[in-house]
Amino acid sequence: MKARLRTVRLELAEPLRISRSTMTARDAVWLGVEHDGVTGYGEAVSSVYYGLDADTLVRLISSVGLERFADPDSALEALPSAAVPPAVTAAVESALLDLVGKQAGVPVHRLLGAQAPPVAATARTIGITSPTRAAAEARRLAASGFEVVKVKAGTPDPEDDIERVRVIRDAAPRVRLLLDPNGAWTTAQAAALLPRFAGLGVEAVEQPLAPGDPDALGALAEKSPLPVIADEDAVSLDDVRRLAGRVHGVNVKLAKCGGVRTALRIAELIEGSGTELMLGCLTASTLGIAPAVHLADRARWTDLDGHLLLAHDPWRGIGGDDGVVRTHARPGLGVEEVEAAHEDVA
Repeated sequence: MKARLRTVRLELAEPLRISRSTMTARDAVWLGVEHDGVTGYGEAVSSVYYGLDADTLVRLISSVGLERFADPDSALEALPSAAVPPAVTAAVESALLDLVGKQAGVPVHRLLGAQAPPVAATARTIGITSPTRAAAEARRLAASGFEVVKVKAGTPDPEDDIERVRVIRDAAPRVRLLLDPNGAWTTAQAAALLPRFAGLGVEAVEQPLAPGDPDALGALAEKSPLPVIADEDAVSLDDVRRLAGRVHGVNVKLAKCGGVRTALRIAELIEGSGTELMLGCLTASTLGIAPAVHLADRARWTDLDGHLLLAHDPWRGIGGDDGVVRTHARPGLGVEEVEAAHEDVA
């Protein structure tokens, strides 16, 4: 097999502010794996939180040594033992599954055991912003067909978060609301705030407490008036095993857990435990989001809007502009590159 890498800059349509940072762009590394004249693609994106910049991603993807494998099946079999971060495993697995699907003439969800093409209503994120802008964005999203809105929270003054959620609820009374403070609250703050957000119609809250104390998160979930979903505390399969039955949901991001096959193992692990699956993502192109869409029929909550936050998405194939993500009938991931990325950085 042959592998090639390209690094590009993905600019956001507007800055996305969360409790710990503000993001305006990400670097993405695109991996192409060619075998017998067919090429499969995967994407890994940079992350300050996980300490992965573009140069590091290129080095780590190269270290997998895909050229030493005779075919994609043997590479997939060996991939779990590769000593690389989960984001790298996920990107390499994506390219290999895309390749296998294209060679077999079937979409990836068929390779994963699902016959019907997955379709799901995706949440759309509204970052920390002014009430006026939040309300206007909520109205626009509702008019476009979005049924779920995720509101970022965790400002120094929690009353700002309360007001933002209130105006979004008023502007889009029929949408389902999710809340994500990205671990910004103390246990005391969460206990005081969650009943107020429940009163505003919030359906669930992601990672209200700082990661690192899953016991505290489980104790909070036990008393919470709305479902608590672990995100930063639910990175690996072992993390989820510790949290299963103690929180109401786990947010599985492929770049965080290591790809679709690990995500399926997590889904199997939590089945029947009272903990349900959320599919999340990082800000990425359609290429980076697509693998998770092939799992979307397995999740209670779907938050696969990373490609919708971009100023220009160089790939297409999963939709989402109408609030619904769906797999394409094309083999493999079902995506195709449609335009040059905004900026080539390597």
